[in-house]
Amino acid sequence: MAVTAEDVRTVALSLPDSSEKPAWGMPAFRVGGRIFAALEEDDASVGVKCPREEREELIAAEPGKFFLRAGHDDAYAWLRVRLAALQDVAELRAILVDSWLQAAPRRLAAAHPELARR
Repeated sequence: MAVTAEDVRTVALSLPDSSEKPAWGMPAFRVGGRIFAALEEDDASVGVKCPREEREELIAAEPGKFFLRAGHDDAYAWLRVRLAALQDVAELRAILVDSWLQAAPRRLAAAHPELARR
């Protein structure tokens, strides 16, 4: 079953203290006031936080799934994920949780050890 923008919204908002507030005209999901995910205007991809040093490896391993948005070079620690390339909602959840952990205040992340990176 294809992953949809509504799946992104459902999973993102299920994470602790998450909220939705538009940014740059797109639906964006925040924790502690910081964006951890943003849907593209066409709902075909989602932007997530990703350490710059991991982006090239992910893109090289799965270029049909991961890509950089034009203009998002080394100045931005973001990566885009094509929703149609995801296997299922569980894979989406893992990606969103990782992004949430990068954006969440440390105290909040520490309060949710069930979300810790494995």
